[in-house]
Amino acid sequence: MKIVLVHNSYQQPGGEDVVFEQECKLLENAGHRVIEYRRSNFEVDAYPGLRRFQLAGRAVWSADTRQQFERLLEQEKPDLVHVHNTFVMVSPSIYSACREAKVPVVQTLHNYRLYCPPSTFFRDGHICEECVDHSLWRGIAHRCYHDSLPATVTVALMLTVHRQRQTWTREVDCYIALTEFARTRFQRAGLPAEKIFVKPNFVYPDPGVHARGQGDYALFVGRLSPEKRVSTLLDAWRQLRTLRIPLVVLGGGPQLEQLRKEAAEGDLASVGFQGQVPRDKALAAMHGARFLVFPSEWFENFPMTIAESFACGVPVICSRLGAMQEIVENGRTGLHFTAGDAADLAAKIEWAWNHPEQMRSMGEEARRDYENKYTAEKNYPMLMEIYQHAMGTCRKLSTTIAPASISLPEMPRI
Repeated sequence: MKIVLVHNSYQQPGGEDVVFEQECKLLENAGHRVIEYRRSNFEVDAYPGLRRFQLAGRAVWSADTRQQFERLLEQEKPDLVHVHNTFVMVSPSIYSACREAKVPVVQTLHNYRLYCPPSTFFRDGHICEECVDHSLWRGIAHRCYHDSLPATVTVALMLTVHRQRQTWTREVDCYIALTEFARTRFQRAGLPAEKIFVKPNFVYPDPGVHARGQGDYALFVGRLSPEKRVSTLLDAWRQLRTLRIPLVVLGGGPQLEQLRKEAAEGDLASVGFQGQVPRDKALAAMHGARFLVFPSEWFENFPMTIAESFACGVPVICSRLGAMQEIVENGRTGLHFTAGDAADLAAKIEWAWNHPEQMRSMGEEARRDYENKYTAEKNYPMLMEIYQHAMGTCRKLSTTIAPASISLPEMPRI
């Protein structure tokens, strides 16, 4: 099978990039011909000053990307296009090129961008689904995307245009949701239920379980941004009663320096920030951890960090929220705490540190879950089934071909 994989990477590396790379390797190793179409948001730097306003139109409809993609489809004649991310430089314009060429499309739903300008259903420290329950104007009013009115209007305009064009319902044949929880959120928001298939992320290659003792520290791995709630993690460390448990924090992001300052001012000498590290070093750190802590407070779709921790045989302490509580079984593969409750998190951390044998057993169960659910071998047949569905039964082309260009509706001034 010949497959075009599409991904627009962000300036800050994340789980989506890892999943894209792993899926490329998985398909190539299975004997498929993989053609990568990649763009990067570092290209935004080529739009300085007033040129930055051109990005608004590009995010909605990139004519040059569509032309490039149209030529790619004509030249390669792929069996299927699998899209991971189109924001910002690719844009949803490629979907119409696929429709015109009668090439089926599969879209992985890594986040909630189709219904939420910042893509997280998270605002001002809490879960927010106002743009689903009401309209995108709520997001604009709150300046949800990067706390910027122009930037939020740009994303809202993109979503509005493509809802009117029915891009999400007509031009994508199958969607991949990463958990049952995510599937319910997308179905509630309006995606056709019959087009949504659940397939989790996977860890490839297998990092294995290293022979070791009980683990010398607790570990956090992830982007240091508000929705990840590392601030709650620091609050929990301040509330540890008698223990000085070492905590290693791996990751970069907008809150790195702020959190380092908070730790220093709070006299949290046992907390060490190591910044962004390569994935192999993060996996090595997991092998030496007693447990991973995942305090996120947004509706995570499928955190790669949890799957990687399971693969390393390390249990996870996570928020009792969304997909996290679906993946981590309380008392078997880890522990749950009430999202945002630093005292509850501190209590769970102290219990975990003081019960190493129970945590070792949970780590063994976590590894068993990885072997049963999150390996490449388990994932490949699921992916092929979705591809076959997209190519065989889901594709119903309209007799009207989508236009190569579009007229953008005017957005009222606010």
